[in-house]
Amino acid sequence: MGTRGKRHEPARRNMNALVIGGAAVVAVVGAGVGAYALMDTSDAKAGSSASSDEKPEIKTGPPSAKEVRTAADRFLTAWQSGDAAKAAAYTDDPSTAEKALTGLTKDARLTDVKLTPGRSTGAEVPFHVASTVSYEKKTKPFAYDSALTAVRRKSDGEVLVKWQPSVLHPELKDGDKLVTGEAGDPPVKAVDRDGDELDVKKYPSLATVVDGLREKYGKTAGGTAGVELRIVRKESSSKKEAQPDKTLVTLSEGTPGTVKTTLSPTLQAAAESQVASRKRASVVVVRPSTGEILAVANSSAGFNTAFQGSLAPGSTMKVITSSLLLEKGLAAVDKQHPCPKYFTYGHWKFQNDDKFQIKNGTFKASFAASCNTAFISQAPELDDDSLTKQAQQVFGLGLNNWAVGVPSFDGAVPVQSQAQMAASLIGQGGVRMNPLNMASVAATVKSGTFHQPYLVSPDVDHRTLAKASRSLSSGTLADLRELMHYTAVAGTAVKPMSGLGSDMGAKTGSAEVDGQKQPNGWFTAYRGDLASAAVVQEGGHGGDSAGPIVRQMLLAGG
Repeated sequence: MGTRGKRHEPARRNMNALVIGGAAVVAVVGAGVGAYALMDTSDAKAGSSASSDEKPEIKTGPPSAKEVRTAADRFLTAWQSGDAAKAAAYTDDPSTAEKALTGLTKDARLTDVKLTPGRSTGAEVPFHVASTVSYEKKTKPFAYDSALTAVRRKSDGEVLVKWQPSVLHPELKDGDKLVTGEAGDPPVKAVDRDGDELDVKKYPSLATVVDGLREKYGKTAGGTAGVELRIVRKESSSKKEAQPDKTLVTLSEGTPGTVKTTLSPTLQAAAESQVASRKRASVVVVRPSTGEILAVANSSAGFNTAFQGSLAPGSTMKVITSSLLLEKGLAAVDKQHPCPKYFTYGHWKFQNDDKFQIKNGTFKASFAASCNTAFISQAPELDDDSLTKQAQQVFGLGLNNWAVGVPSFDGAVPVQSQAQMAASLIGQGGVRMNPLNMASVAATVKSGTFHQPYLVSPDVDHRTLAKASRSLSSGTLADLRELMHYTAVAGTAVKPMSGLGSDMGAKTGSAEVDGQKQPNGWFTAYRGDLASAAVVQEGGHGGDSAGPIVRQMLLAGG
């Protein structure tokens, strides 16, 4: 560049070097590679000049190291100077790039942006971003690493920065934005029924519950929202594909509002202890006389299976089916009832566990032993919607109208026909429940009337709780209680319910699931003014896996 024997002078006097650490310096691209200044090269053109009567040659092939540096140089310099339009012009998608770069100032509220390039690898140039995020007199430093890739434009051979959201921030994808502002709903401090805070460190199962409370009551609980810089994800039509927003910088935490729950600290602690020692276990405790939820816990804090799970309940469903058969006169507690080894309906051959049978036994014996064929054999006498109506009208299930206070699944008993309808009688087929639903079933038997479970009193927000359209007759209710009590003292639930007194009843369940070596184990029971249900996925027999959990919950409740 210089002339031999003469003092070397800079090629240009208007060099705009990147500001690093507050001083104007020349950015170094890796040891041994040499130094170059990020300078304003807006007037420079890629390739050699051509005379007016010659057609310029269009370069092809991968960009050279010099071209990569030049493309990175002018893009980063323009970005750092705050000229979004100019920086965008050095990309292969100027319109999209300008909108995104403008958003860094307008939406993300980033200022004092300083960019430091690193060692290039092929067409990729990594760089460090240091900036300040500001919002209403609140400021914090914000730094991260990103990278750009240089590409050659086919039309004229120009080497440009390939535009993609990750250039702005490595975690950005198409449709995402960086936004600084109030952090959605204000935080909430959830307290138990005694007014003490429910600390998620002490009660890890409540993390998703507290999130749900924030979503439901954050704006009305009296708190103030925090301020944060976050990635706002593109809206997705698919819940499976939807990604949550991500907080990158918290400028202020916000002030939480208080939400009082119905949870019992004693029972919640017991529930956490029970699920912590097991894999894939979930449990719920409710008060039959009111519907108050006293405890909820899951082995995994990632998903609230206890409230939102959708699982086949297996033989615990026989509580609802029995109420139907008793009402229709298709079964009576102490009358003989068929329990053969097999029963075929809808071209399906059903059988009992271990292919047992009960000869000349009563319906009470079949219920206590959890005889599948005793229920399947009554399918020809039922309408396709008989079980669906029973679940909805008496137990308040499957109407999608529960208002618990946080997200929940209200159970599903779809109308089915033939073999699927028969399978639903024993909690298979299309029937889906969770521990909250099955605890409510036991509670309904105990109280005699469906009380929709709730975690936050409806008095807080004047919401309407779901109601069942009718109750069982006193005679049917007495028979159902006798069936559950007999199961607890002489049937499959004996071991978990031993020594719990006379005012109690239970039902075990095992639900087969395709692809699992062991069925899901279920157990639901009541004792005094407590009702509880648990599931242990792949736990095997419900009496052995879920039963001990429910037992401890009933004992903890006094």
